[in-house]
Amino acid sequence: MQQYFIKGPCQNPIFIKDKETVKHMFQVMRLTDGDQVCLVFDDGIKRLAAVSDSAAHSFTILEDWDQSVELPVDVTIASGFPKGDKLEWVTQKATELGASAIWAFPADWSVAKWDGKKLAKKQEKLAKIAQGAAEQSKRNIVPEVELFEQKADFLKQVSRFDSVFVAYEESAKTGEQAAFATGLKACQPGDKLLFIFGPEGGLSPQEIQAFEVMGAQTIGLGPRIMRTETAPLYVLSAVSYALELDENNKHDVRRADQ
Repeated sequence: MQQYFIKGPCQNPIFIKDKETVKHMFQVMRLTDGDQVCLVFDDGIKRLAAVSDSAAHSFTILEDWDQSVELPVDVTIASGFPKGDKLEWVTQKATELGASAIWAFPADWSVAKWDGKKLAKKQEKLAKIAQGAAEQSKRNIVPEVELFEQKADFLKQVSRFDSVFVAYEESAKTGEQAAFATGLKACQPGDKLLFIFGPEGGLSPQEIQAFEVMGAQTIGLGPRIMRTETAPLYVLSAVSYALELDENNKHDVRRADQ
């Protein structure tokens, strides 16, 4: 069943006004009167709806669905600006893997240099990619996409999180393996987690020091060194396994929430 994210409040009937959504519904998918879809509004609740008038692009909401596929924790991925279209790839796949937000910032060793005008266009493009991926993967929310023109603005956001982890190549090289797993075991349902990744050249020693002063913990991601676009996907997969699939840890998380 097709799923669409709809801006605005839930009401009956609902008229679809977004031109791209209308085009996809009634031209690409050729919806007709009586066809059913899943609509997700700003409250993150999925609702079964049927086309009531295809000419007027209106739907009737039939019922609410008590269904959520979101991770038990909010995970924000923050990467130093990478080269090329790597951020597009990360946005799509991170959305499918459950990220709550995808951020990027100008790291010391970022080769890519984006000014405000280019950042605005890129952020708009990434937001569309995130929405498409969220619809495909049946998410309850569309992840927030934020590109920071100034690193200082990004740093101001770090204190918002319950835990901050920095994927650091030097930690991996020295064989550090426990910090990531230990950090995940300490998570409580609803915690806000921030994972920071460097660009192709990694994070500078000055950046690592600044993050640590702010309370971040450096972590290794196993014995292999990953590309900047691979590491966030590894982290999200590990979070999903630890908190959604690992029966022992799932029980621990449930007890913590009771």
